[in-house]
Amino acid sequence: MPPTASSARRHDREILALALPAFGSLVAEPLFLMTDSAMVGHLGTAQLAGLGIAAALLSTAVNVFVFLAYATTAAVARSVGARDLSAAIRQGMDGSWLALLLGLGLIAVVLPTAPAVIDAFGASATAAPHAVTYLRISALGLPAMLIVLAATGVLRGLQDTRTPLHVAIAGFGANVVLNAVLIYGLDLGVAGSAWGTVLAQFGMAAAYLRVVLRGARAHGASLRPTAAGVLASARAGVPLLIRTLSLRGVLLIATAVATRLGDVDVAAHQVTLTVWTLLALALDAIAIAGQAIIGRYLGADDAAGARSACRRMIWWGMVSGVAIGVLLAATSPLLPRLFTGDEAVHERLLPVLLVVAVTQPVAGVVFVLDGVLMGAGDGPYLAGAMLLTLTVFTPVALLVPELGGGLTALWWALAGLMMGTRLVTLLLRTRSGRWAVTGAVRA
Repeated sequence: MPPTASSARRHDREILALALPAFGSLVAEPLFLMTDSAMVGHLGTAQLAGLGIAAALLSTAVNVFVFLAYATTAAVARSVGARDLSAAIRQGMDGSWLALLLGLGLIAVVLPTAPAVIDAFGASATAAPHAVTYLRISALGLPAMLIVLAATGVLRGLQDTRTPLHVAIAGFGANVVLNAVLIYGLDLGVAGSAWGTVLAQFGMAAAYLRVVLRGARAHGASLRPTAAGVLASARAGVPLLIRTLSLRGVLLIATAVATRLGDVDVAAHQVTLTVWTLLALALDAIAIAGQAIIGRYLGADDAAGARSACRRMIWWGMVSGVAIGVLLAATSPLLPRLFTGDEAVHERLLPVLLVVAVTQPVAGVVFVLDGVLMGAGDGPYLAGAMLLTLTVFTPVALLVPELGGGLTALWWALAGLMMGTRLVTLLLRTRSGRWAVTGAVRA
């Protein structure tokens, strides 16, 4: 049954109240890297190349553990729906303790292996020292970065996306000032950029923890870690980790195939991937709203409300996808010139950007359904569905160069086949209703 006009308006208010601030905070992380790149770029090409390699490795490491935000959002939102704020905060603290442990473990791995890892990526003799320096120093901030993920999940679960936006804006501003002072004022170069980011991340983590600790005191929640609580957070995160690794596998395979097509194609592929990622941030904001809202409804034993909100969010995903697709199609003749002056790359980019534009409505619905099932704590199904998608996509992508296909064919496989497979698997699960398991804790 479609939602009534009054329930649709109520859902719209909830979705927009959570999604708009979430979009702002999502944009903050790419801005950190853009700031570092812009400032380090003035130091020299070798420094910028070193930063690029190290930043890619750090970004991958952090994104792999994004389940700290997703799983925590779902668990906390359920407790909020069940009107047990003490349990909500306690589950959030368990996620934060897990983030700290994982961050310390990553430091122990990255510090001694940094030179070998950088060398494995084929860094030049001039860029490698800068990459190692940036990677080792920035690795010290990994606990803070992961705590930020977990604490963001806590606040989203508490139906608060405004605080993460404010913290992200403050963190971005601090990063700019610290980088300017350390890189140029103290002449620390690449090391200054890394230290500036580390200090900004720890500042953000401290701000988040202050908010969470205040909530813990207000609701009498224990701050001490328990083995059972941390292990429960880890178990909830494993399926989402598998999902994320499978998605990363798809993107790595696509890049590897593009590399085989030639320099012009891989350059155009990288630009398209950058545009695609930016568009995904806008759509992911609705998915984040979905995680928080669906978890709250299910925690309140309101499966009907969860399904009604799901239907309304699908509408939002479709409309947003159409709007973004039309905007991209209209600007696609101009976008290539923002990234490169190479006419050959321009020729490759135009049809590929149109493929991305045409498939944005599909992407909009996929992101929403992903968020709905995450909010429901349906991680095992998401893991299986993404593994299936990887299995379907891989042979098709690998056949592209063998069959004489070009970059446009590869992106039909990526934005069309891969996202289409995800759409089918997610729609089947959503329509089955088996995801709508109610209760303060998903059984």
